[in-house]
Amino acid sequence: MSAPERIPPRSVTADTSLAELLARGELTVRGRIREASNAALFCTLALDGQEASCIYKPVAGERPLWDFPDGTLAGREVAAYEVSEATGWGLVPPTVLRDGPYGEGMVQLWIDVQAEAELLALVEAEEPEPGWKAIGLADVGEGRTALLVHADDERLRRLAVLDAVINNADRKGGHLLPTPDGRLYGIDHGVTFNVENKLRTLLWGWAGEPLTAEAVDVLTGLHGALTGPLGERMTALITPAEIDATRARVDALLSTGVHPEPNGEWPAIPWPPV
Repeated sequence: MSAPERIPPRSVTADTSLAELLARGELTVRGRIREASNAALFCTLALDGQEASCIYKPVAGERPLWDFPDGTLAGREVAAYEVSEATGWGLVPPTVLRDGPYGEGMVQLWIDVQAEAELLALVEAEEPEPGWKAIGLADVGEGRTALLVHADDERLRRLAVLDAVINNADRKGGHLLPTPDGRLYGIDHGVTFNVENKLRTLLWGWAGEPLTAEAVDVLTGLHGALTGPLGERMTALITPAEIDATRARVDALLSTGVHPEPNGEWPAIPWPPV
């Protein structure tokens, strides 16, 4: 995802909280993200002299999906943020559901990316080098294949756990946003929370491996949160059946104690992968 030219500078101070700015700021459309399959608008927010850049995805611009017939992409995007916040990992940019110039939609803080960060690679080898995890073989043309790998990075591993919880059906490389301050965000969570297992991701490097002690602690806390305030907030965003399925996925991860593996009933890797 690339921003239009002449992005206004982002500045948020303690005088106006980021949550207030996202929820109540005046939303002005500056351009459209052309690579997006649904309407995704680059905007600025302004409130009490403060400004931020953001992405606005109106519900009116969503294309119907036969395999995600319930709810909205926008609602699921906000639900993914709520779950991310409950983990304490902060893996999804601040996201709200609010009115905008084209009606209700998702508004998410724009993230500036460290372009040179290497999280994915194609290598001419049968096994990944130390510091990398294998995803699988990729066709590189002319009858040749190469090994697709991702970094053995604790930030990616946390994101893999989050994706397993929210049942992310579209974790592509372009949805990974490393930042200059060392953080990593995941974006584009519109196809998540399905009742059926639809996990499609590039982050299969830990499949079948034991969850970290940190992940087990986080999942244990998430189990309690989903039966309390978090679950209540999510009733306005996704269906009761999807909330029940999310609880079941958390329980399954805690029961098995390992990262999930592809089940063979659904394509394991999204297309295109980047």
